[in-house]
Formats: sequence, C-alpha cells, structure tokens
Amino acid sequence: MLSKYISAGIAIAILSGSSLGGASLKDEAKDAWEVYLQERTAAMQARLQPGNHFLWLDEEPGRIEHVRTKEAYILPMGEHIPKPVPSGLIHGWLGAGFLENTTIADVLKVLRDYDHYAEIYRPGVVASKLNRTEGATDFFLLRFVNKSVVAKTALDSEGEASWVQVDEHRWYGYSKSTHIIEIDKLNTAEEHTLPEDHGTGLIWRLASVVRLEERDGGVYMELEAFALSRDIPAAFRLIAGPIVRRVSRDSMATSLHQTKVALDKQREGSRHNSVASQ
Repeated sequence: MLSKYISAGIAIAILSGSSLGGASLKDEAKDAWEVYLQERTAAMQARLQPGNHFLWLDEEPGRIEHVRTKEAYILPMGEHIPKPVPSGLIHGWLGAGFLENTTIADVLKVLRDYDHYAEIYRPGVVASKLNRTEGATDFFLLRFVNKSVVAKTALDSEGEASWVQVDEHRWYGYSKSTHIIEIDKLNTAEEHTLPEDHGTGLIWRLASVVRLEERDGGVYMELEAFALSRDIPAAFRLIAGPIVRRVSRDSMATSLHQTKVALDKQREGSRHNSVASQ
C-alpha cells in the first residue's frame, strides 16, 4: 500500500521538470525521518494504554457512522503536509474506512500476501516477493514504477513489517523500508542501478502503521502512511504543494479501495471453492 506514495514524488518531478536533477540523501534528513518515526511509534503505543482509543475513528462521535454509511476518511496527518524538514519533506496521511462482511484474518491474509502485491496494487507495484518470515515479522521486496513518467525509472524497496495481536478483535502492524534503490532508464539498453540514497530523491524512505479492529460485522481499518522525499525547489513550492497533497489523497483512497477489491475476490474465491467441494 505504501507504493502509492510514489505518486506524490511523481507530481514533484512533473512540476520541477529539468530543475530536478540528481540528489543524495543528507544526514540531516535521515535524522529528521528517524525522529518522526519515533514520534509515530510512540503515538501508536499510547493508543494501547488504558482509557485511550485504539482507533482514531472512535475519538469523535460520527466518524464510525461516516465510514459505515458514506466513505473513507482521507486526511493529512498535520496542518503542514508535506512537512518541511532539513533537506527533505515528510508526507504523512491517514486513511480510515470500514470493510464489511470480513474478518481480521481475511484482511491480514491480503495485507501479508506480498507475493501478489503486484496484482493487488497495480500499476504502482510491478513486482513483489516475500523473502522470508521470522515470527510475526515479514521481509519483502517491492518494485515501484509509474508509467506516466517520461524518464523510465523504478524503485526497488526492501521492507519489513511486524504484526502484533492486541486481543481477539484488534491487531496493528508497523512497516518500513530498509533499503530503497533507484533504477534509471528502466527497460532500456542503458538500464542501471544507482547507489543507495542517490537518484531523483522522489522517495527516500517509506513507512506505515496499520490498525485493525473487528466489530459491527466487519473490520475497521486505519492506515497511517509516511514517506520521505527530497525538498521541492523554492520556485515550485506554492504550485507543487497543493498538487502533491491532492495526488497523495487520491493515492491513499485508491490503495484502500484496492484492498477492498482484493478482499471481495478472496471471499468470492472461497465461496466458489465451497460450492465446488459440495
């Protein structure tokens, strides 16, 4: 699901044009990213404390009814998103919705099916693979590409996701990239891999927090998705900011919808197999 954040970087590239040349990830941006992730991890752990709400949806009246009867919530995680940090930008978005007639087990089956991410979350993900699982932690590889970009580039991202069961009806998970490598001139005779932390800087780092709660005949799902990118050149900030936010919002909505579609297909397949076995 994190793949959709590449679209935000694509918007920057289109707006910046030739002014967006090669870049390298600076130490100050890495440090700011680590501090931000620590803050988000602490915020997630705070939700587990007695008296606190596990779901953002339960924090205010009307949110649960909204996602059940209208549509998902998609909103930036803060007033100033993308958030400027030294030598970079942090993109943070929340998507919250309701998946009816399903269970947490079914949702986890989709979210942990990395071998089929290229089918579930296409066209942003073009290749995917589960490398291994150690206990409740998955290690996987995703290749992101956006065919709307004139320059054929892709990102190979190694990531890990850890899943925690709170109780019978609640789970949460942390996911983050451990290595991201840019591939330049994709599918040409000049295709080559760039050194890690060098390239366009459209996406330097990715991470997410997922919360799942099963009740009311389905599963409430909340996804907090984060990305670190290079900064937008000053001349383009006023123009690029609103477009990056719009594309990020649309991408989050698409990812949630694609998850729902995958659940529907999984349920239909189970129903078909049940009938066939009778």
